[in-house]
Amino acid sequence: MFKNAPFRFADFESIVLKYGEGDDLVNQFDSKTGLYRFLNKQDSLVVDTVRLRKDDVQYLHGKATQLGFWNLPDDMTTGEPDGTTPVARFYLQFNYKEKSKEVTLDADFNGNTKMRDVAKTMVDEAMRLVNDARIR
Repeated sequence: MFKNAPFRFADFESIVLKYGEGDDLVNQFDSKTGLYRFLNKQDSLVVDTVRLRKDDVQYLHGKATQLGFWNLPDDMTTGEPDGTTPVARFYLQFNYKEKSKEVTLDADFNGNTKMRDVAKTMVDEAMRLVNDARIR
């Protein structure tokens, strides 16, 4: 099943994860460069180098395939926020040799709940793996 998947792990190149409030996605990670920029608890921008293991990216690729990440719409945003408080926004991109899959998700996305849960699970798993790799 994995061998014939539309996105094959053998063609994998990188993962890009961005998150923040509204259009300001200050927190960013790119597995190709290893660059990880994030705001700490004191709102200071921290720049670090984090390398994911092959097992880490293979796990994320397998999880994406298992949950159907490839079938999600690219835009899962709510548009302009109703209030003055910006909404948390997440961006996750898987890059392969000949194609890529990207999803942008707002925390208050009110579309299909199953699709929202898949996107949120993938973002959570990517964030967990990046933070685990940073601790190593």
